[in-house]
Amino acid sequence: MRTLTLAAILAATTVGLAGCFTVGPNYARPEVPVPATWRIDLPQAEEVVNTTWWEQFDDPVLNDLIQTALRDNLDVRVAAARVDQFIGVLRTARSQGLPQVGYGANVSRNRTSEVGMPPLSPALDPVFNLYQGMLQASWQIDLFGRVRRLTEAAQAQVYASEQAQRGVVLSLVTGVATSYITLRGLDRQLEVSQATLKNFGETLRIFELRYRDGLVSETELSQVRSQYKLAESTIPAVEQQIAVVENGISILLGHNPGPIPRGKSISELAIPAIPAGLPSTLLERRPDILQAEQNLIAANANVGATRALYYPTISLTGALGSVSTAFGDFLSASAALWSIAAGVTGPIFTSGAIAGQVQSAEAQKSQAELIYRQTILGAFNDTNNALVGSQNTAEQVASQQGRVDALREYARLSNLKFEDGLIGYFEVLVSENDLFSAELSLASFQAARFNQVISVYQAMGGGWVDIADSLTPVALSQNRKDNANAVQGR
Repeated sequence: MRTLTLAAILAATTVGLAGCFTVGPNYARPEVPVPATWRIDLPQAEEVVNTTWWEQFDDPVLNDLIQTALRDNLDVRVAAARVDQFIGVLRTARSQGLPQVGYGANVSRNRTSEVGMPPLSPALDPVFNLYQGMLQASWQIDLFGRVRRLTEAAQAQVYASEQAQRGVVLSLVTGVATSYITLRGLDRQLEVSQATLKNFGETLRIFELRYRDGLVSETELSQVRSQYKLAESTIPAVEQQIAVVENGISILLGHNPGPIPRGKSISELAIPAIPAGLPSTLLERRPDILQAEQNLIAANANVGATRALYYPTISLTGALGSVSTAFGDFLSASAALWSIAAGVTGPIFTSGAIAGQVQSAEAQKSQAELIYRQTILGAFNDTNNALVGSQNTAEQVASQQGRVDALREYARLSNLKFEDGLIGYFEVLVSENDLFSAELSLASFQAARFNQVISVYQAMGGGWVDIADSLTPVALSQNRKDNANAVQGR
């Protein structure tokens, strides 16, 4: 009884001390210089950063593609499974600071030596049965916080994996939207190429008739034929690009490569509003920044966990069981046995083994902090580039549209002058080729303008990522509930 009382007092005292001392540095977010504003000031709409911005394109087909990708994309499922993996690591880490209870049982048939030391009495049977049963309990008291630091690190890894999943969702949505816009731009280029080829084909037919009648020279006919072949050669290249983009979108959808449905043309799409936000908001919204910070928190906690190796480990163990050679006596009081013990172990001389682990952990923390700072710099760079690009591409589209209008008029007037015999066909050829090239470039500029706005949403992050994540299957979004239950031990 005295032993049990002493053990209970030791356990209570140790539990009280365990909450008072944790080895290692507590995490503090590093000071990072944050610019006050972005390089340019655009008209912005702050509320759209927390909405399903892709619906602003006003294209139901794009909306359906994004919903399909969120439902079926395999990368999202991999990221969700990785969250489950780290939740398991967290539960394992937490269990090290809690009592462990186990059991064991054994039945054996034995024979002992009759001439051993001491000799077996002739009255006893050397062959006997042995029945054993045991309940065992152990508890490693986390007096210096090593288990708490390991749990802190594991928790940070769970949060980091969740941010990685948010990052996958962010990349998925913007990837589908960007690829679809690129596809519609290529579709417009194909339309321009086919219409130009048809127009040049009709011109070639007319010139062949005129050449037979001796109205035009072979040089002029060759110029027209060269013009026709130029338009003709453009079509296979554009069709190849279309197939590549369609296959890429199919993979994002979690489907085999194949055709992609179309909605509105590139010229019919609405332009989304530019999201707002100060540079400092990126620290709380960008998944990659949040993931890098959680990795830093985990590395910081691991420093404490390794430093705790210098300190002693205190453990309580106990056993309660029964041993008997007769099954009928197995549960009797005379067959009972028990033990309870408290132990302390600690290092005295390790030849630098612990020091090496501490040095490694501190170096990993330094790396994690540098990666965190670099990630923030990259986020500022991405956002500035996207904002500048959204402004410049809008200006490019306006300028290119003006150039297309001017070249269209130039080509019309050149054809009239040629028909009146005022100029040779070479000037017409130049005007029409320039118009063809300008129309192809206009389609590219239009797609680039939309994609730059998408890049702004990708760079700024925001609540839209959580909205998109909620559209993934329930089995994926359930991870966060599982994580919360794991942390609270439910």
